[in-house]
Amino acid sequence: MAGGRQLRRDAFSLWLEAPLVIALRCHEMGLAALTGSTQNSAEMTRMVTEKMAAAAESVVAANFALASAMMTAASPGTAARAVSEAAMKPYGKRVRRNARRLAARKN
Repeated sequence: MAGGRQLRRDAFSLWLEAPLVIALRCHEMGLAALTGSTQNSAEMTRMVTEKMAAAAESVVAANFALASAMMTAASPGTAARAVSEAAMKPYGKRVRRNARRLAARKN
């Protein structure tokens, strides 16, 4: 998108959805602690492994975007925007998926 609208939209989306996912997970873990459920450990494991996978995917995507920008001799602003968008995309994808999954459990 022109002018970095995609980057702003992705950043705003993360800014709204990430705290929601954190709140839903904290609520779920609190209920599990009160009831003595062992489901809590599965969610914690999932949380850590997803963060590690998102970080690795983000680094790879940012490196590919940087290499692509260098090959096409893009302007510094365009290159920075492309790298930022590529780095943010894996996190946004996982946050949206977790928000849907955790919110669906409550219904």
